[in-house]
Amino acid sequence: MATSVHIPPTLLEAVDRRARALRISRNRLIVKALERELSQGEEWSAGFFERLRAVDPAEASAVDDMLAVVQARRRSKEPPLL
Repeated sequence: MATSVHIPPTLLEAVDRRARALRISRNRLIVKALERELSQGEEWSAGFFERLRAVDPAEASAVDDMLAVVQARRRSKEPPLL
């Protein structure tokens, strides 16, 4: 499917140099980079969610306090709904 993506000129020049060095098209290089990016990081490390569930109540309270301060000091836009 054809699409339009805006790439800064310096980045596009680097993409073109790499594509030429690899002797592939710009399109193929970008598709390969996107495929690689999307395939990485899909798996969470072992025990990640268990560690999140095992938060100390004092730490949870500190995080809540920090979030309240951050939200209160936002100036450019409304705080996100969490």
